[in-house]
Amino acid sequence: MEQTVYRPHSLSVPNLLTYARLAAVPALAVVMLLIESNTGRWLGAAIFALAGVTDFLDGYLARAWSQQSRLGRMLDPIADKLLVGAALLLLVADQTISGWSFWAALIILSREILVSGLREFLAELNVTVAVSRLAKWKTTMQMLALCVLLAGEAGNSFCACDAVNYGLVLLWAAALLTLYTGFDYFRAGLKHVIYEQ
Repeated sequence: MEQTVYRPHSLSVPNLLTYARLAAVPALAVVMLLIESNTGRWLGAAIFALAGVTDFLDGYLARAWSQQSRLGRMLDPIADKLLVGAALLLLVADQTISGWSFWAALIILSREILVSGLREFLAELNVTVAVSRLAKWKTTMQMLALCVLLAGEAGNSFCACDAVNYGLVLLWAAALLTLYTGFDYFRAGLKHVIYEQ
């Protein structure tokens, strides 16, 4: 009887896209910190936007081509959180996010860390909590907000909206969705935490 050989998909296209998203983190930092001009802002926004597209594509292609792997499942959320965390830190550092908007950034970052901890705990119990449609909207809103904020004044002047910072409006909308979906996720996982003694 021929034994089935397991072939890891470490170099599959979905995983290569995830690696690219991980590589986008230092690339974003270099561009935002070293190129102090509108060019740097546009490059930062472009890097972030392309990395966001890979977030959609890697999962879609992994399912479509049956190339889902443990490595991909591990790295995908790590890449997402590193990218979002790096963007938030860079935007706080250059004062794009300041004042009351700092709290929106803190809400988003805290939720990502807390949910990661809960997911790790639930994984030990072999429990998975499905991602809701609203959580996907939250991710889309979050990525859009950060992309607009990374473009900064260059983006505002491009769309002639100097009077309103749409990036911060979107950031607060993402933060509110983050609170709701975070609560929803914890409510779904809480029963497993309570009954695990």
